[in-house]
Amino acid sequence: MLRVFPDERVSVCYSPFASDGQTYAQDFFSVFKAIGWDVNEPTLAEARLAQASGLALIADTAQLPPCGEAFRDALRIYGIEVETQCAGTGNKGASGFVLLVGQGPDFLD
Repeated sequence: MLRVFPDERVSVCYSPFASDGQTYAQDFFSVFKAIGWDVNEPTLAEARLAQASGLALIADTAQLPPCGEAFRDALRIYGIEVETQCAGTGNKGASGFVLLVGQGPDFLD
């Protein structure tokens, strides 16, 4: 389903408070890399995001790009809920999204 969006850009980060956050972030990194997306190695989340729980998709635009919507929908098929945060800054140069692996058992159970 995600391969129809070639060469998309995504950043993966994780909360230092999520005990398995880095492991899950690395798993998502591997998936994105396997489908040919431009993805960074997982990094620690910025302080303002570190307290987030579960998974979050973060976009610097008014809504998620189509690839982010497809990813969110794919997760929901497997019963994994994900929060969506869109800044709506209108930054037309922005593309892709950030996947945050947060703390808590919200999506891990």
